Amino acid sequence: MEQLKKQELKNVYGGGFSFGFLAIVGAGITFLIGVIDGYIRPLACN
Repeated sequence: MEQLKKQELKNVYGGGFSFGFLAIVGAGITFLIGVIDGYIRPLACN
């Protein structure tokens, strides 16, 4: 097994989720819920 130096450790990218990815997924889910809700339960504009 090879040991990495400090500078090399800073350049390693992990496989975790980033905040931006979670924000995009959350926005997409919210949009889909709104579309489904509007289709199933349409409300008239006042």
